[in-house]
Amino acid sequence: MNTTPPPSPQARPVRRTTVLLGAAAVLAALTGCGTDAPADRAAEGPVKPVRATAPTASPKPPAVRGLPGMPPVLDPRDVYAADRPGKLSPVVKAFPSRIYVPNTESDTVTVIDPKTRKVIGTIPVGHQPQHVVPSWDLKTLWVNNNRGHTLTPIDPRTGKAGKPVDVHDPYNLYFTPDGKNAVVMASLDRQLVFRDPHTMKIRHTEPVSCYGVNHADFSPDGRYFIVSCEFSGELLKVDTARMKVVAQQKLPFQGAMPQDVKISPDGKKFYVADMMADGMWVLDGNTFSKPTLLPTGKGTHGLYVSRDSKEMYVTNRGEGSISVFDFAQDKLTKKWKLPQGGSPDMGGVSADGTTLWLSGRYDAEVYAVDTRTGAQVARIPVGRGPHGLAVYPQPGRYSLGHTGIFR
Repeated sequence: MNTTPPPSPQARPVRRTTVLLGAAAVLAALTGCGTDAPADRAAEGPVKPVRATAPTASPKPPAVRGLPGMPPVLDPRDVYAADRPGKLSPVVKAFPSRIYVPNTESDTVTVIDPKTRKVIGTIPVGHQPQHVVPSWDLKTLWVNNNRGHTLTPIDPRTGKAGKPVDVHDPYNLYFTPDGKNAVVMASLDRQLVFRDPHTMKIRHTEPVSCYGVNHADFSPDGRYFIVSCEFSGELLKVDTARMKVVAQQKLPFQGAMPQDVKISPDGKKFYVADMMADGMWVLDGNTFSKPTLLPTGKGTHGLYVSRDSKEMYVTNRGEGSISVFDFAQDKLTKKWKLPQGGSPDMGGVSADGTTLWLSGRYDAEVYAVDTRTGAQVARIPVGRGPHGLAVYPQPGRYSLGHTGIFR
C-alpha cells in the first residue's frame, strides 16, 4: 500500500491591491493555504456539507436453487453451515453419543463410548459389513453387509439391531438431498441402485460401465453427484432427478484407485482421495473438468471436513498419517503421524469437533485424534478389518449417507 502523503494544494495567486488587508488575510495570502477568501466563497454560493460514504458491503451471494423437495441451503457460501458444534437436530438430541465400527472380517459392529473410550458392546450383523450409514431422516443407522447382501438397521436410541433387509451388493449407501431415494453403490454388480429410503424397494437401476463404484458427494444444489470407481480408476457424474450417468472420465494416473469424495465448503471444487496416486484429485464438478492431483501421503483414503468448515482431514492409510488441508489457503498445512504407525481409514468428526475418529483397517483398532493438536488420544482394539465407522449423532439437518455427510 502506498503511504506517501498527497502533495499540498497549490496556493492561489495573490492579487496586488492598494486596499490595506487585515493581518489575518495577509498571512493567509502569504502562506498560500488552500482556503478561499470569504468574498470568493460568497461568489461561488453556499458550501454544501460533505457526507461520509458508508463502506460498500460485500454483495450477498445469490440463493441456491436446489433440487425440488430439498431443504433450503442455509448459506450459499458454505454447504456445511448446518454442521456447527451444538447444532444437533431435535431428531437426534436424545440419542447417546457412540462410535459404531463395522468389522469386515468379524461380521460384527463394535460399539464404543467416546467419553470413556471403552468398548461397550458388539452387534452381530451380516457377512462383510463395510460401512455404518445414517439415514436421510437421521432415525436409523444402516449397516452395509456387502457380501451378505443385506442391510442391518440399528436404532441409535437403543443401540439394538433390527431385522435385516435384503439388498444385493450394498458396498456403500447414499441418500439424495430431497430424501426421496437411497442410492446403493453396488460395486461388483456395476450398478447404482435407486431405492425407497425406508423399505429399500428398487425404483431404478442404473448400469455403469466403470468397475467398483464406491463413494460420492453431491453438488450444493443437489442436482448432481460425483461418484468414484475404485477398480477402473474413473469418475462419474450423475443427474440426481433423472437417475442417469451424464458424464464419465478416466483419471490421468496409471493404476488410479479413487476412494472418498468431498465437496469444498463453497461448492466450487470436488476432492477425490486416491490410494494409489497417494493424494487427492481436485476438479470442478459443474464443468467436470480434467482433475489435478495434490499429493498428501501414501494410501490416501478418507476425507473429513472440520466443524468450522476451514480444514479437511485427509487419511493416509499406507503411512499411518493424517494430512490437514486448509480451504482458504488452498494447501496442506500440517501432517499428523500416529504413534507406532497404523492404517487410518474411514471415520468422522465428533459432534463438538474436537476429536477425529478413524478405523485402523489393517490393525483391528480405532484411533481418536485431537483435532486441535493432532495428538493421538486413544487407540482402541476392535474386531478384524474395521472399515467405515460412524460417529453418531452429529450436527446437521439430514444425512447424505456414507459414514455421515450432513447438510
